[in-house]
Amino acid sequence: MASAQAAGLPVVRGLGAAPVVGFVCAAAVALVAALRLPAGTAVIGLATFGILHNVLELRYVAGRFEGVLRGPFLRLLGLLITGIVVCRLLPPSTVTRTGEILLAYGLLGTACVHALRSRPPLLAASAAVLAAAAGTSLAFPAYHFVVLTHLHNIVPLLFLWEWSRRLPHGRATFRAVQCGWVLLVPALLMAGVFDHWLAAGTAWTDRLSAAYTPPAWLDSTVSLRFVAVFAFLQTMHYVVWVWFLPRYAPDATRSFERRVPVLRGWRAWALGLGVAAALASLFATDYAQGKALYAAIASYHAYLEFPVLLMLILGLGPARAPIAGPVEGKNVRVSTG
Repeated sequence: MASAQAAGLPVVRGLGAAPVVGFVCAAAVALVAALRLPAGTAVIGLATFGILHNVLELRYVAGRFEGVLRGPFLRLLGLLITGIVVCRLLPPSTVTRTGEILLAYGLLGTACVHALRSRPPLLAASAAVLAAAAGTSLAFPAYHFVVLTHLHNIVPLLFLWEWSRRLPHGRATFRAVQCGWVLLVPALLMAGVFDHWLAAGTAWTDRLSAAYTPPAWLDSTVSLRFVAVFAFLQTMHYVVWVWFLPRYAPDATRSFERRVPVLRGWRAWALGLGVAAALASLFATDYAQGKALYAAIASYHAYLEFPVLLMLILGLGPARAPIAGPVEGKNVRVSTG
């Protein structure tokens, strides 16, 4: 508790074992679903919770990191991500894939300049790393997009790790459970530990494997494991954004609602559910077109998290958000540093 107070973080009270038990139960259900119905879990989950979790994640990120995501910096990020949306709406081609990759690294470069402008040596080192990574992505674009797809389902670990800093006790247990479902379960899946329970491949798993499997393993039995890993992590991804953070991070919601009062209360949920219902009908009639449209819409939440996480990892994100709710102390503010 002392470390949380020393860092200027609020101390959350009265949580008990509910979050840990909830994650363990959710992971067990998600694993069974991913093993028995890997394609169905991925497709139905996307159609049901995809848009809703987009809205709720944007609400959390914009509220929790309002100190970072504001002013010219936010507008520049929005412009770059809109460029990615345009690339995804156009017919797939080498030009659109290259454009998305360059804009994605431009997004990360913008975040580095914003966070490290007063530290030239670190900025130069970051630029060198990004240049090397961009060169690799441009040389192997198929691998770039597969890695990006799985990475998006893993990044909640960092948000949950940051959130847990406010826990007065049980922090190690909470973090261990998060590492368990984010890292250990997928590793066991890929190692073949659960192959005995993994359902046989179908035409749908073959169709999905191209997006979730590195090209070198597309024609092997490992491709089915990649689909199962994606189905599992995507389901847990929704658990984080639709259940856990809306319930246990009310301060981020309040911060967002001060910025965007039109989406206060039930309106954010109504927006997410309404658009999801409309998109679900498109999924039912033309899955490929529905997936393409969803991928374009999802660019905003998927790409906005990377600049925030980059600065969070660097320890330089000046994010501050007022806290209210079951926390110890008054007028305490959160710092991600």
